[in-house]
Amino acid sequence: MPNCSSLQKSLAWCQGTPEFPGIKRRLYYISKANIAKWPTLPTDAAGRPTGAVYQGSFVLVADANWKYIDILSEKSQLTSEAQGEVPSQTQLNKLTAVHPAVGPDATAASAYLNNSDNVFIIEDMKGKYRVVGSDMWNTKTTVSQDLGQGATGTTSTTINVEATDVVPAPFYEGSIVTEDGTIDVTALEKIPVNREITYASEAIGDIVVSCASVCNEFAKKGGAAARELINLALGRTEVFKADCLTIATSDTSYSVKKECIDRIKFDTEEYFKSLSQQKFD
Repeated sequence: MPNCSSLQKSLAWCQGTPEFPGIKRRLYYISKANIAKWPTLPTDAAGRPTGAVYQGSFVLVADANWKYIDILSEKSQLTSEAQGEVPSQTQLNKLTAVHPAVGPDATAASAYLNNSDNVFIIEDMKGKYRVVGSDMWNTKTTVSQDLGQGATGTTSTTINVEATDVVPAPFYEGSIVTEDGTIDVTALEKIPVNREITYASEAIGDIVVSCASVCNEFAKKGGAAARELINLALGRTEVFKADCLTIATSDTSYSVKKECIDRIKFDTEEYFKSLSQQKFD
């Protein structure tokens, strides 16, 4: 006889515990065709999920890696809702990711996202990674674009994702192999989340978006000079990231750290402006 005992547990919450809404400014995605092995959710002998944290890491096929998309976190959102009927209820996880650019690179996203079965990883404001997409059901991805209206309008390329899963967007604690190196999520979670790290992360997010904006402008102009300027902007962004984290973890006061981060952020934004003023032949 199967063990049909209840899996239900108490769910406590301490008054005053901060719960930060939203998702961070960079998501990762990959086609499921490039995944050789999936991590697994814990289940009991009857196949009932007993947790929402994936065990293990995604194993990719040779030479494959996760790509990234920089988004506007204040306009992006992850939600989940129940669907179906007992005993076949599942969760429909929905991701709306808004990228600010509408240039050739952003526009091309529709070509490789619309008709591909993808999986996405986002990071919430507490530094936890969540997965949208499962190995059991196809992921529906659609791309829309808005070139804005009038002098005060805004542009955007919006990626909408719908993915069925057994739980709301499972948590992920494995590694993320990207084109820029491997992110060890477990190691990141050992870093205490304090106001210095939070401030540095927000500054990095702002610079990443600024970098994406200037690179989009260079890409529109095209040519060798534009490619060189894009490389300079990307290189400066990586330097800023490293300097920010060094400052955030140094043995100085919060006010000094904040001042230092503000200064190098200002210098980096001025550097982007100087690149934008370069003349093209």
